[in-house]
Amino acid sequence: MKAFVVGLSGICALITAAWAAPERLDPQQAMERSEAAVGRKIGNYDLVDSTGAALPLASFRGKPLVVSLVYTSCTSVCPPTTQHLIAAVSQAAKLIGPDRFAVLTVGFDARNDTPTRLAQFGSVQGVKFANWRLASADPATIEALLRDLGFSYAAVAGGFDHISQTTIVDRDGIILRHVYGDEFPIRMFMEPLKDAVYGTTTAFSPAGLVDRIKFICTTFDPGTGRYRIDYSPLFGSVIAALSLAAMGALILREWKRPRDV
Repeated sequence: MKAFVVGLSGICALITAAWAAPERLDPQQAMERSEAAVGRKIGNYDLVDSTGAALPLASFRGKPLVVSLVYTSCTSVCPPTTQHLIAAVSQAAKLIGPDRFAVLTVGFDARNDTPTRLAQFGSVQGVKFANWRLASADPATIEALLRDLGFSYAAVAGGFDHISQTTIVDRDGIILRHVYGDEFPIRMFMEPLKDAVYGTTTAFSPAGLVDRIKFICTTFDPGTGRYRIDYSPLFGSVIAALSLAAMGALILREWKRPRDV
């Protein structure tokens, strides 16, 4: 009987310890898993957006996509990360154009991030961009998507322990870069997005030429902490090219001039 009581006490102690010390996320392993996903193509999963409508990931193909991962009951990291992303997206929309890329907030708490809760989260945070959707899916689909993205999380008391990860995906669905933290530097976000929008243009066309010019002339101003389009390097290059051409023409004219024998 005594042994039985001791056995029950041991079991109770193990249960208490399990509840008292939930598994925590290993930051180093989480980062390694995340970085290993760069260059990977995410699958064409079917999600459900905040209105309850079907949202296939394939519908985003053809333009760069920014993916943000949150859970709607979060009161610590997810709201400030979303607020910072709103500021970054606002700047990118003014600089690049809101129709040139899309943003997707994924609720990774598949059992609780319902369309209604996603809509509430978006409303409270002030997500009001036409190119920004909020969505989730069934647990199996979410787990598959998170594997593709290299995203790690662990259930803890009152929520989830997870890294703050924002992902830039190119127009073909390939992961270009992850940006970490709830106050990531704007350049860490804008540079891969700018490259995804402008840098992959290869077709020779008026629109392609304009994109190349914008890609070259879009610069970061450390004084204001914002991006702007500065055409002065382009004008300088044109003036230098014209000067070289004029000098070349002058040399050629002098070379062809008849000389007295």
